[in-house]
Amino acid sequence: MFIGHFAVGFAGKKFAPRSSVATLLVAALFLDVLWPIFLLLGWEHVRIEPGNTRFTPFDLWDYPWSHSLLMSIAWATLFAFAYHLLTRYREGAVVIWIAVLSHWVLDWITHRPDMPLYPGPSPRFGLGLWNSISGTMVTEISMLALAVWLYAHTTSARDRIGRYAFGGYVLLLLILYVGDGFSGPPNSTDEIIWPGIVGLLLLTIWAWWFDRHRVANPAPKE
Repeated sequence: MFIGHFAVGFAGKKFAPRSSVATLLVAALFLDVLWPIFLLLGWEHVRIEPGNTRFTPFDLWDYPWSHSLLMSIAWATLFAFAYHLLTRYREGAVVIWIAVLSHWVLDWITHRPDMPLYPGPSPRFGLGLWNSISGTMVTEISMLALAVWLYAHTTSARDRIGRYAFGGYVLLLLILYVGDGFSGPPNSTDEIIWPGIVGLLLLTIWAWWFDRHRVANPAPKE
């Protein structure tokens, strides 16, 4: 799953309006923030195997430290605790905890049975949505559309940056997603690691930028 994780971050703004959407997006994507770093360090491994699923060519045979359920809970707790320590914003910490853990749940839906419960000889799970290209794309694009609508109705643009940088961001996500779905497999893991690290960094900075140019709408009066 790719833009489905972004959807969780955007939707989180409704429940934690004082949190930057950049932080919420990083939380929702946090396991994938760790994954290319752990690949680079040799702590986890992946094989490029065209046809592994219809949607992706990756054999995700060894990634328990970033993507097991146990470690997902640990990373969610650590991230939420650090955020609360820095901000004292309880609602934001709760949303961050849920967002980090949602990553495992969404990957469980999309992956074939390769999602471990814990590091070591763990059973693996996955419902295999990735075996349907159309099913995957309809699900993720629908999630993003709903989440972007929630974000746009939770916040208002203060200026053109808040309006057009936000719109451009969403458009870029869709272009990257559709393009990736119909592109060929990478030639090496380097084509996964470095674009993953740099791309997520740039997308985080961009989200921080446009979110600073938007304001949370007041809660409706009862």
